[in-house]
Parts: sequence; structure tokens; C-alpha cells
Amino acid sequence: MKLVIVVPCYNEQEVLAETTRQLSLVLEELEAAGKVSEGHILYVDDGSCDDTWNLICRFSAENARVGGLRLAHNAGHQQALWAGLEWASVHADAAVSIDADLQDDVRSIIAMVDEWRDGSDIVYGVRRERTTDTFFKKHTAQLFYKLMHAMGANVVYNHADFRLMSRRTLQALVSFPERNLFLRGMVSALGYPSAKVYYDRKERQAGESKYPLSKMLSFALDGITSFSVRPLRCISILGLFFILISLVAIVYGIVMHVEGRTIPGWTSLLVSVWFIGGSILTGLGIIGEYVGKVYKEVKRRPRYFIEQAVGAVRKDS
Repeated sequence: MKLVIVVPCYNEQEVLAETTRQLSLVLEELEAAGKVSEGHILYVDDGSCDDTWNLICRFSAENARVGGLRLAHNAGHQQALWAGLEWASVHADAAVSIDADLQDDVRSIIAMVDEWRDGSDIVYGVRRERTTDTFFKKHTAQLFYKLMHAMGANVVYNHADFRLMSRRTLQALVSFPERNLFLRGMVSALGYPSAKVYYDRKERQAGESKYPLSKMLSFALDGITSFSVRPLRCISILGLFFILISLVAIVYGIVMHVEGRTIPGWTSLLVSVWFIGGSILTGLGIIGEYVGKVYKEVKRRPRYFIEQAVGAVRKDS
């Protein structure tokens, strides 16, 4: 059984050597124990601006396990991960996806393989706790998962993109035609037998996080709008709520007029106009997000372009 570890990279030159060393040791252990017959590391360079690709080329020349795909431009983490998984769906019996920063426990891959051999098609790497996160990141992440569940999206709590997938689940995944990728939701929607492996997330060993606040907010918005229409329903409910408020205001105004008491001045009118106007703009913004996604899907542009391939990837392509 052939296992491929897919590692999307963007400006990861500081940590790539250690990542290669640790992942190679895990694959050697799996092969020695007879759990896999062949193991490879597939780096997907997402248009890095530093020495990442040159390092991948060097490692592939020194280590037969290492291969690499270089995307022609920075397509984004989810697209880069998709490129690796798409290759693995044809050339491997299973694939593990993991980030290059070594925050996810590489030793958990062994437990994932055990679960796969026991019959699980998808094995999720799930964090036990968030002790390494800042207060802000910890609570915003928890809010994200709660919001996703409230919006009707089936995502695994405290699971990112560290998982194992069998060949049939990979082939099912790449059959999804959409261009707006939210892999956590897409994988959960497959419905194949699954298991969870719990681990403790580590501090980043080198380099800087490639997910600042702006990207995390954008990712959360993509997740919600890709897997739920409830925000659109909320707009309708909010509209009905405003209608009820306006009816109450009309009745109140009529009563005040009959009693000979005029409603004073500008304040109430101004507050109402700003509140309702802001709500309308918010509603239009939500609708615009969905229209934008439809626009991207209709164009059917390729998800990515591969500029170069090295190592085992080039041989099997």
C-alpha cells in the first residue's frame, strides 16, 4: 500500500529541512513495520517568493521519497492542498495532508495509518486543546466552529486540514466540481467511515504564520457561504422582523396622534433610518458574497496551473 504525505508550502524555507527529516523518519518506521509498502512526501509550492522551491528540488535529488509540484502562482492554501490530493488520488492508496510548519504532530500519522488499516476511510487529526494559541485566537476559533454548526455546516471541532484519506475518498473528493474550496466541510460531507486521532499541537518551530487575522476572517466567510444558505434565510427573517417593528411604530404613531401628542423630533427617525439602512447594506453584502461565488463557479476557470514537477511526482505523471 502506497502512502503519500501532501504538504502545501508557502515561503517555508526556514522549516523545510526539519519537516523533511521528521516526515522521512515516520515513513521509514511505517515501512519497517510493514504498515505501508511505499511512502512519499509530496510538497506543493504555492508560488513561494523565497528559497522554498529550490530546497524542494534539492531534497528530491537527495531523497527518493521527496517529490514536488510548483504552482505557477499563489493560488491559496486550499487550492495548493487540492493539487496534491488530486495527484494522490491517482498515484496512492492513501494520502495524509499536513502543513509544513510542524505544529501538527507527525507521530500521529502512525496512528492514522492504523485506523485506516482497520477500515476507516477518513481519519481526522483533532487537537485535544488549544494551550498554544493566544487568548484571541483560541476564542475566535471556538466561535468559528460554533458559528459553522449554527449555520448548518458539518465540520469536525478542532480539526483543520491534518487528516488521512483513502483512495476512494480522494477520488470522491476530486469529483466535486466547485472552485470555491472549503475542504474541511467537503471532506466531512463525503460520508465514508471515519475515525479521529487526538494530538497536542506544538509551537511553530520557525518562520511566521501564513494565516493573519484578515486571512482567517476570509477563510471563515468562505466556509460559511460555501456550505450554508442560512445567512440568506436570516436576511428574510430580519426583513419580517423590521416589518413587525414598523407596524408597531405605525400603531404607536396613530395612538399618539389621536391623543393629541405629537412624536418629537429627529432622534427616533434618524436612529431608525441608520439602523434599517445598515441592515439593508449588510443583507446586500451577504447576497453579494453568494452572487460572487456563483460568478466564480460559472466561469469554470482552472483551480491552478503546475509550472514544474520534481522527484517521484515527475516520474509518475
